[in-house]
Amino acid sequence: MYISEHDKTVIRQVIEEQLQAFQQDDAVTAFGLTSPAIQRKFDTPENFMAMVKAKYQAVYCPRSVMFRGFTTIDDYAARVAMVMGQDGNLVQAVYIMQHQSDLSWRIHGYYLVPVDETII
Repeated sequence: MYISEHDKTVIRQVIEEQLQAFQQDDAVTAFGLTSPAIQRKFDTPENFMAMVKAKYQAVYCPRSVMFRGFTTIDDYAARVAMVMGQDGNLVQAVYIMQHQSDLSWRIHGYYLVPVDETII
């Protein structure tokens, strides 16, 4: 899958916007940046936020984030970031992105991968 430089910029902006929404505990904005399938799965912003807080604490409340590169997972564009959680532990966060029919990008899921595993 080819990802243009413009798309790479837009994808990073979407992720950064969601990270900012998490920091502000803004469930509506964070949820609005997810794909329609994720929105159907969790039904409400509150359900989505509860899941992220429970399963993806490093993404929900990172101490720092450093973007590393792009890859493809199951025909989806994926943005990889090194994330330091509040506990000081590092993890690779893989943001699965979905291109929408209106040409926007939405977050379609996350994977947290140990730092010693190769993704890219």
